[in-house]
Amino acid sequence: MKFIDLAAQQRKIKSEIDARIATVLAHGQYVMGPEVEEVETRLADYIGVDFCITVSSGTDALLISLMALGVGPGDEVITSAFSFAATVEVIVRLGAVPVFVDVDVQTANISVSALESAITPKTKAIMPVSLYGQCANFPAINRLAARYGNIPVIEDGAQSFGAQIGTEKSCGLSSIGCTSFFPTKPLGCYGDGGAIFTNDAELNRIMREIRSHGQSGRYRHTRIGVGGRMDTLQCAIILAKLTQFHWEVKERSRIGLLYGKKILNEVPGARIITGEEVGVALEGVRVLKVERGGMSVFAQYTILIPDRVRFRENLSALSVPTMVHYPVPLHRQPAYATLCKPACLPATDWLGGHVVSLPMGPYLSSEDQAHIVQSISKVVAAS
Repeated sequence: MKFIDLAAQQRKIKSEIDARIATVLAHGQYVMGPEVEEVETRLADYIGVDFCITVSSGTDALLISLMALGVGPGDEVITSAFSFAATVEVIVRLGAVPVFVDVDVQTANISVSALESAITPKTKAIMPVSLYGQCANFPAINRLAARYGNIPVIEDGAQSFGAQIGTEKSCGLSSIGCTSFFPTKPLGCYGDGGAIFTNDAELNRIMREIRSHGQSGRYRHTRIGVGGRMDTLQCAIILAKLTQFHWEVKERSRIGLLYGKKILNEVPGARIITGEEVGVALEGVRVLKVERGGMSVFAQYTILIPDRVRFRENLSALSVPTMVHYPVPLHRQPAYATLCKPACLPATDWLGGHVVSLPMGPYLSSEDQAHIVQSISKVVAAS
């Protein structure tokens, strides 16, 4: 069993991938070829926004967004410490100060109640992470940002492309939405890639200039930029994958919800996590909550376990691979601990010590999923 089965997807759409690659090889426009504009149009239409700017990675999507907003030395950017390092590294690269706020332990997404107390006159942007495939509470976050002077809100939607709140899709929920096309993401290419989404025409213009070395025209550098273009071949891969993406999103949601039902029904003592358990010795398997009115794409299916090391070893012995996203929160990482604003994040620290991700993806078979849940039951019953 594989943790993520990328080969199954490739087999299903091999003819579309081969045709798209062959077209790029024939025209030879490997940088900013016609597929770049085509995929930007398709993705903007999918999200329901005016503009999509493809970029070289999800990390550069975040970096370019902050640069376009003029974030610089001394500015504060509020975000979550329970995320991958890309979320914080783009802030410190610009000389800004990461301000970490705690997460809601039931969803692992940023806590709106904790967010308000972190806003100061130095707050230049709010950058919530839509973790594990579920969107953060953007309606509430946007209302809060508006109340404090229309602070720009950037969604780090690297794990949530395709997810929704009501009828609105991830990356179209705030001022700017960013995603990653890393191969293991819900919509992934065969290398690095990413995209930025906005309805703001001026930001669109600025971000397009930044991604191409700050050029407003050939050899006319009007601002500081980066080499941040997504290459044509990767855009072609995304175009091929879009033929299956709607089906894959539905399958991800179905399989993820089924995981929750099966674990709660079949694993002894399993239940949905509550805030009261933070800081207390965990007893039994706990499941994260999917918010009512939201639809997760389950980039990872993550549960909480008392003894993670032993649990993973026992599952491995039953041929069930696992991973941990993320064991050490960003405010505890040596590279960032002295660069962020001091914070007390009990839910973040507690989650970091207990989370385990299970095999997940739209091609996970019902037989494999049943084996995974049965294996968890055996491990828990024997512990």
